[in-house]
Amino acid sequence: MNNSQQKSSIVPMAIVAILFFVLGFATWLNGSLMPYLKQILQLSPFQASLILFSFYIAVTFTALPSAWVIRKVGYKNGMALGMGVMMVAGLLFIPAAKTQVFALFLLAQLVMGTGQTLLQTAVNPYVVRLGPEESAAARVSVMGILNKGAGVIAPMVFTALILDSFKDRVGTTLSQVQIDEMANSLILPYLGMAIFIGILAYAVKKSPLPELEQDEAEEGTSKGQIKQALAKPNLALGVVALFVYVAVEVIAGDTIGTYALTLGVENYGVMTSYTMICMVVGYTLGIICIPRFISQPNALLISAILGVVLSFGIVFGDSSSTAISDTVLVPFGGAQLPDTLLLIAFLGLANAIVWPAVWPLALSGMGKLTSTGSALLIMGIAGGAFGPVFWGLTSSATSLGMQGGYLVMIPCYLFILFYAVKGHKMTSWK
Repeated sequence: MNNSQQKSSIVPMAIVAILFFVLGFATWLNGSLMPYLKQILQLSPFQASLILFSFYIAVTFTALPSAWVIRKVGYKNGMALGMGVMMVAGLLFIPAAKTQVFALFLLAQLVMGTGQTLLQTAVNPYVVRLGPEESAAARVSVMGILNKGAGVIAPMVFTALILDSFKDRVGTTLSQVQIDEMANSLILPYLGMAIFIGILAYAVKKSPLPELEQDEAEEGTSKGQIKQALAKPNLALGVVALFVYVAVEVIAGDTIGTYALTLGVENYGVMTSYTMICMVVGYTLGIICIPRFISQPNALLISAILGVVLSFGIVFGDSSSTAISDTVLVPFGGAQLPDTLLLIAFLGLANAIVWPAVWPLALSGMGKLTSTGSALLIMGIAGGAFGPVFWGLTSSATSLGMQGGYLVMIPCYLFILFYAVKGHKMTSWK
């Protein structure tokens, strides 16, 4: 690109960066919201997992319709429309908090997930197209860091605005007056978030974002194309790999606060930040090391093995031991936390490289079916809906409680390990 083209892409990329941050903020806010609602509404682990299910299941039902909407209204209007839906979701939290009806919270989460899916469908192509193709991977990694960086900040903001006033209520039986007070504290933050997103939607609508031309390949995804794409094992198995990956990513990022609450950790609301910090570190290591020092398949292999090891450590570790935090956190002024809790956070390191490693391996050799394959891979995000549900069911079924719920991650990492070793190389089902 010449200098004038580079300068012309700076403003659009800055806008896109802000949108990725907003996406990450709204997504990883769930890690603090889930234990908070569990405490207010006195939810079981399975019921609490439905908070995440209702958010992520929206991807399953709205991914392809979102693509249709983008074809009709364009990418720029699609971004504004997606944020408009997110604004409505933020407003829905107000009657949910006032009435304390669990179904209303689930509806608000479903609408939020729908708006996010539409926004993601519109904003992701900009990262690839607003700049040279050879540097697209670097731009994707930067946007990933912004997304996970927002995941570090969101729980801290939630804690500062809401949780700090109620630290003394962890592990106690709440009166109705206390429940009402905690529920009402959600109203102003979500009203503020809705107003901010609404203003941002208007700004994007009026911004100088260029409208991207839609390729003919984007005009439709027929059943025949889907069948042809799934006939390629590396793609079909890649969809499954992303499904189980998003499942473990959401379990690690969004259930850690709920588990911390059961252990009596007062600052349970910020625990998602620990997982996200590890993910940012993992992203950074990936940018530095791939492919200079390690190939994508080998990075995926290491991630899967680390995930299996950490999962066994979480399930069978001593939740009363604080040896890890006494070594790496307390000497530097950090909090003293149970080992099993920090092992969940360390899963961020195992998870960080999986998404960017699976995509190119799954789309290798797809040719004209690349756009169809991409749509199918996006639908793998639905794993974020089912992973926490299986975690919740397993938590209720095992004698280890929530700690035992993390057993569900082991087969997920084993499948990623299979994909890293063999699955991505398969060219035929025979």
